[in-house]
Amino acid sequence: MMNTIRSKQIIIISAVLLLIVFLFTRDIKGLVKPKQETAAAVPAGGQLTSSASSINLTEVSTAAKNSINANIAAEITTLENAYNNASGDEQINAAKVLAAKWDDVEQSVPSAMYLEIIANKDKNLNNWLAAGGKFMKAFDTTQDSVISPALLLKANAAYTNAVALDSTNLEAKTGLGITIVNGIGGAPMSGILMLLDVVKKDPKNLKANMSLGTFAIKSGQFDKAITRFKDIIAMKPSPDAYFYLATAYENLGKNEEAVEAYLNSKKLAANPTLSAFIDKKVAELKNKH
Repeated sequence: MMNTIRSKQIIIISAVLLLIVFLFTRDIKGLVKPKQETAAAVPAGGQLTSSASSINLTEVSTAAKNSINANIAAEITTLENAYNNASGDEQINAAKVLAAKWDDVEQSVPSAMYLEIIANKDKNLNNWLAAGGKFMKAFDTTQDSVISPALLLKANAAYTNAVALDSTNLEAKTGLGITIVNGIGGAPMSGILMLLDVVKKDPKNLKANMSLGTFAIKSGQFDKAITRFKDIIAMKPSPDAYFYLATAYENLGKNEEAVEAYLNSKKLAANPTLSAFIDKKVAELKNKH
């Protein structure tokens, strides 16, 4: 009996480790990108609190400028000076320009920070949704594990404000549910229930379905994960949906199905780093008897 329990624990741990390998190498365009940091954002207790690291706009702006073209960085500095010297509606417009400019050069963190500033000055639903979405994108793609908890907290705050303005808005409920499932509040089931309610009202909601699927894998509910990701693929095939499907199959010992799903992920992503990882995986699975 103990051996059976231990085997199941090993299977679940392997699933989580595989997810970590994947999630910490994801890139929004190419799906996979090596990360500078691989420490998990969620503390050991599985709950993020307001004590998580805060984000300083000046610091993230400086860091982002060091990673982009010098001429564009200089242009952004000029825009920042204009923002700092503005007030009222003029400052809001300057913040919008900066948010868009940072987004153009794929720097989600400073872009999200300016969207948050806009939402705090002009508290409407669309502004909070924009800020929440950008913070979640930053959380998903950041290379800095130190600020990851703060990004998630800010996304949660933005979506909480959005839900307060319109409790029926599915985008707001989906975003809020995802932040809860990822560790906010220490009660992931409340986030799951929120996402299930979204899917009940909008069965083709990809974000909600993806979050439910990944949670099913993390909690060892591989049969549920397979059903979820098959449904997602039927709606819109994607490299990550196939990758998660393969992960679920692998952890149930269904190696042939896992190989097929991994290869579909590789084909759709067409990314060298992911391809190398999948080739190694496929070779291992084919060598198992």
